[in-house]
Amino acid sequence: MNSSLLSLLQLTDPTLPIGGFAHSYGLETYVQKNIVHNKTTAKEFIVQMLERNIQFTDAAFVSLAYDAAEENNLEEIKRLDEECTAVKLPKEIRQASQKLGMRLLKIFGAVINSQLIDELKLTMQNGIITGNYSIVFGVFAAVLKTEKEEALTAFYYNAAVGIVTNSVKLIPLGQQDGQELLFFLQPLIKDLVTKSLRPDKELIGLCCTGFDIRSMQHEGLYSRLYMS
Repeated sequence: MNSSLLSLLQLTDPTLPIGGFAHSYGLETYVQKNIVHNKTTAKEFIVQMLERNIQFTDAAFVSLAYDAAEENNLEEIKRLDEECTAVKLPKEIRQASQKLGMRLLKIFGAVINSQLIDELKLTMQNGIITGNYSIVFGVFAAVLKTEKEEALTAFYYNAAVGIVTNSVKLIPLGQQDGQELLFFLQPLIKDLVTKSLRPDKELIGLCCTGFDIRSMQHEGLYSRLYMS
């Protein structure tokens, strides 16, 4: 049995207790403003989030952190973490990324024997880096000897599942609608993985301003089910 596959499945399990279920990444604002209100608009939101935002932020950082971890380059991992924090403009999004990263490191860092992971934990404990989720994910994927393409596929799929699940709850949509959305997204995820294997560093941080604005507006919503 492929132990790296089992580790990757656990790493991307939607039920992993790191708090991902508590964040909508601005979707709640879109729903309350009636911009996302049915299956069609949910599909457009998810596609744009994956293709215009995640591709140029978190997925790129997963890819680059994976490369740095394979080279045992802690300094590059630190630099990537700082850059990742810098491109996340909304406060709630930064906090979400950091909280998820810390919890992921706590869970997997306790069961994986790795000098790089130990050094990464120490830099976080000393406040040298914040430990963004995508950085920690990329490092663990490399340390667990997961193929990079598989790690990116799992990362994109995990992100898609999270957004679809939130759409089903918030709009709301039927469970069948949610599954049909996931089937629809498979070719897009495959294409994005190919593009993310060697991300263009000059394009990191490129995203739709609307996502940042809606995430910032989320802080002031009258009622909220999610933390971001």
